[in-house]
Amino acid sequence: MNDFARMEANRLDWDRRVAVHQRSDFYDLDGFRAGRSTLRSIELDLLGDVAGRSLLHLQCHFGMDTLSLARLGANVTGVDFSEPAVAAARSLARELQLPARFIRSNLYDLTRVLHQQFDLVFTSYGVLCWLPDLPGWARVVARFLRLGGSFVIVDDHPMIGSMEEAGGRLEAVHSMFRTEANEFVSTGTYADPTLRLEPLTAYDWSWTVAGMVSALLDAGLRIDRLRELPVSGWKCYPSMTLDPEGWWRLPGDPLPLLVACRAVKPAS
Repeated sequence: MNDFARMEANRLDWDRRVAVHQRSDFYDLDGFRAGRSTLRSIELDLLGDVAGRSLLHLQCHFGMDTLSLARLGANVTGVDFSEPAVAAARSLARELQLPARFIRSNLYDLTRVLHQQFDLVFTSYGVLCWLPDLPGWARVVARFLRLGGSFVIVDDHPMIGSMEEAGGRLEAVHSMFRTEANEFVSTGTYADPTLRLEPLTAYDWSWTVAGMVSALLDAGLRIDRLRELPVSGWKCYPSMTLDPEGWWRLPGDPLPLLVACRAVKPAS
């Protein structure tokens, strides 16, 4: 099986998650309708003032972050490979009367259907592990940035994928340096851990912070800021507790759980 077929298998898994996520407390769609923003301080700090700026949001799911950016005045375009997700995003934008464009496309095919460039390109939380080709991803990012534009990513740290907790102890059980796809059976979703879905085969890929940075540099971007943080937006280990700002943390903050990066496309 090639990587395109693997991504298509993943798309089927994400297609069925959309309705579940819309109903979940994790996404709190009613709160969003009432005005709650889904954006966190980490990405807002890296993005800066988005008012009046053109912004491309890659792997946008059903558009809550995209529309939160629209509420801040950005001229937004969201992209996702799931048709149900894009349909839900368009419906939500119409309901809330927010100006936004949503495009259904595999990330690697986006250059065939979208031809403009943007002031900002953004992606966040649980994105890179679903992509088989980081150099190809970075080239897509660079293609859509105008000269002087910025790319911002906030994502789960790859350390999370290599560690598991058992008996209150963290153990390294997977290599971050594997290059082949990891095949697994998907039966649930982080948004509702109690739910059991029909088993589907899915795939993810390992990556490293150095691999991400190198891919962006090789695509012609300049790294402007890079952070590793001991917090997560979801409870990825049993012993984690929620801090007053809504971040999940391990006792003693022993591991990086998020990576945040801003890169710039040089103007000359």
